[in-house]
Amino acid sequence: MPVTGRPRAAQPTVPTAGARLQAGRPTAEVRDDSAIAAEVCAFIAVGDQEAARERFEALVRLHQRRASRIAFHYLRDAAEADEATQDAFVKAFLHIESYRPEHAFEVWFTRILVNGCLDRRKARQRRERWMLTAFDAGPGGVNPAERVPATAANPEQAFLAGERWRQIAALVQRLPAQQRTVFILSAYAGHSTRETAAITALSESTVRVHLFRAVRKLRAALKAGHHVV
Repeated sequence: MPVTGRPRAAQPTVPTAGARLQAGRPTAEVRDDSAIAAEVCAFIAVGDQEAARERFEALVRLHQRRASRIAFHYLRDAAEADEATQDAFVKAFLHIESYRPEHAFEVWFTRILVNGCLDRRKARQRRERWMLTAFDAGPGGVNPAERVPATAANPEQAFLAGERWRQIAALVQRLPAQQRTVFILSAYAGHSTRETAAITALSESTVRVHLFRAVRKLRAALKAGHHVV
């Protein structure tokens, strides 16, 4: 939860998702993130909040593109992914003192991001269930779902090129929850088995099993032209 009394304007800002979803994971530069996080903690320890915020911006620049990709694959909505990414960076900054340098900052931050995306998915599902049950069927027995205003065009079309990528992205969303999480972190975010295990609190062997099953289901579904079940 945000720390009471900290002004919103002072929190680190994150560019929009649309400007960065095309880029991949940072390269060797990302290995410096734990050292930068330690510097942020040191500034906070001596009460220099301004210097801490300025240094934290380096972490935002390192991870914003990868974070946006992860959030988008969970939420399938560019605006909501943007908000989830912003919230994750803000939460990471407000709770940076709980970060432990023996763990990579990238892993610690990704856990915050994934948990936030999962919370948003649950909240969305609750809203959708409420909308479907809040109204009775209209005249002529119209299904309540048909009375809910249609959403905007799928932003996937703007970020994923080609029919095959759209098909894969749709199939990934139909994977069982743990398989979907492991696949997104491994295939899209490029995390190692060890990093994925740390983020998900699963054992490395369990991560490998979930990834194997996810890939097998996706390949079978693509070959057969059917949905993942």
